[in-house]
Amino acid sequence: MKQLRKAGGTKVRTGQSLRTNAEGAIWGTGDISGATMLLDAEGMKVPHPIPYQGSKRNLAIQILAYFPDHIDNLIEPFAGSGAITLAAAVRGLAEGYHLNDLNAPLIELWRMIIEEPQKLAKQYERIWRDQHDDRREYYSRIRNEFNQTRRPHHFLYLLARCVKASVRYNSKGEFNQSPDKRRMGALPTTMCDHILGASHLLNGKTKCTSEDYKSLVKRAQPEDFIYMDPPYQGVCGDRDPRYLKGVLFDEFVEALCDLNARDISYIVSYDGRTGDKVHGRTLPPSLQLRHIELAAGRSSQETLLGRSAVTYESLYLSPALEKRLQTCRRNTKPTDGQLVLLEAGN
Repeated sequence: MKQLRKAGGTKVRTGQSLRTNAEGAIWGTGDISGATMLLDAEGMKVPHPIPYQGSKRNLAIQILAYFPDHIDNLIEPFAGSGAITLAAAVRGLAEGYHLNDLNAPLIELWRMIIEEPQKLAKQYERIWRDQHDDRREYYSRIRNEFNQTRRPHHFLYLLARCVKASVRYNSKGEFNQSPDKRRMGALPTTMCDHILGASHLLNGKTKCTSEDYKSLVKRAQPEDFIYMDPPYQGVCGDRDPRYLKGVLFDEFVEALCDLNARDISYIVSYDGRTGDKVHGRTLPPSLQLRHIELAAGRSSQETLLGRSAVTYESLYLSPALEKRLQTCRRNTKPTDGQLVLLEAGN
């Protein structure tokens, strides 16, 4: 039955199969009202089990405003925390989802979140509760174990405890980020809510892979949609400490050219600016992409220096996506964000 009803200020399908976790939180598409998590800008509760530097969690609503109406598969070649996929899944924006990341332990963690959530939640709780007074020594021991075994629950604990939730590997491929002395990681009950919520949203409709982005996007079809948030240009070059291999500018542009030639819809988050200071290299005009700036708030560094410059992050919309949004405008009332884009193109 496809009729929609209101539940806790959000929409869920009647007759939907719901399940509860140990804390009694109800999980269903759009109905996670019992969970211990923050509301997004539209008042929706979105689970975020993986803390990850550079996550687009706070910009997700602005980014989703430029999504097309129907998506067969939402593909994230640089998945990271999966913030866009999770925000889209809460709203039922795609039939299927594809999480990919060159960081293989991260993808194995995603696979376990989706397919074995109860086991992962229990493992995280056990490792979290085993912390003792010397938390730094304990963190180092878990880090050493992870570098030997690559076990997902070790990785989740490290991400919850490390400085700025920032993944860093040395030249040997060993995780070497230091612990944040002020953080003990999410409480087990909180982490359990996020893990179970993400699993319910994605289980049975999500593919997880760890491959080079270029081979992945070559298989995209016209009814798919790709969201790309490659590593920040300031840290990659030929080598990115998150992956041991960077995303080269010319190769990335070539991949986008191929997507344009095949009429594939995509969005790229790439560069940005703080005031007049530009971060990263802008994508070339030859790609014919629509460039949009999203306000990401005041820079913490600028605030520390007594300045009030706002940081803006760039979105690039593909020509195929613009055509799909124009069709949306003709057939339905577009969202406010789409209206800004479409009217700007006239």
